[in-house]
Amino acid sequence: MTLLDRLRPMLNRYARALFTRIFTPVATLLLRLGVGPDAVTLVGTLGVCAGALVFYPRGQLLVGTLVITAFVFSDTVDGIMARKLERKGPWGAFLDSTLDRFADAAVFGALVLWFIGGGDDRLTALLALLCLVLGGIVPYARARAEGLGMTASVGIAERADRLVAVLVTTGLVGLGLPRIVLTIVLALLAAASLVTVVQRMLVVRKQAMALAEST
Repeated sequence: MTLLDRLRPMLNRYARALFTRIFTPVATLLLRLGVGPDAVTLVGTLGVCAGALVFYPRGQLLVGTLVITAFVFSDTVDGIMARKLERKGPWGAFLDSTLDRFADAAVFGALVLWFIGGGDDRLTALLALLCLVLGGIVPYARARAEGLGMTASVGIAERADRLVAVLVTTGLVGLGLPRIVLTIVLALLAAASLVTVVQRMLVVRKQAMALAEST
């Protein structure tokens, strides 16, 4: 287990507590207005997609990042709303996971569009495309394993880690940080995603082999 694996649960716990405290009044107000958590999830995803696809392909990296970040917090708000309504069923988890794929694809896809267009950087565009593809395979590997009755929750590249890294770096590039920094971060994210896929494949293979030997 790496240091990041040890620290992640603690950081997630404190971050979740902080954001829950901040956004609980917003969630409460929306519930009073008759807005449901599913609507917040959908609007949040549409906002992320719009922020990415409208601003990033035009090179407005800072503005796009700020818009995306504002809508990303809808994940926290809809979770608080669902808990208040005691609505913790499989539908909410399914909807969140499915719409997360749209949001991730929009962010990385929009970066691809910018760097093959006005950004004129084929290497960075290729790395963003790799992040898009591998970012879809990472959750698929876990979901497929669970569908077969096994687990594959290991990995060094969680979705939240990837999203925070790319948004922070892209926003800073929009502020004047050298573009090479984003290129390096995308390369690291692509590598981490590939390692995560391999890790999950090995874990599932081990479980499948053990299951075959026991039958």
